[in-house]
Amino acid sequence: MKEPSEIKDTLIETFPDAEVEVEDLTGTKDHFQVTVVSDAFDDKSRVQRHRMVYAPFQEEIGGPIHAFSIKTYTKDQWAKVRENQIQ
Repeated sequence: MKEPSEIKDTLIETFPDAEVEVEDLTGTKDHFQVTVVSDAFDDKSRVQRHRMVYAPFQEEIGGPIHAFSIKTYTKDQWAKVRENQIQ
């Protein structure tokens, strides 16, 4: 089983400029939702972004990580999301 902190650490290593949130959706440490905010996603499609996030976990997805929901944003997109939540 993976700890959310381990997933977060891996994503921060992969995307050094990133803001990362990891949520264990079921409490069983095998269903996660991750939100990654990084300018590395500029000019990337949703599929490209998801592949970038999945890449460091290829060996574990389908094994110790059963489900992996991904939300990706550039920093500009994230600022707009946050602005809309405040209003």
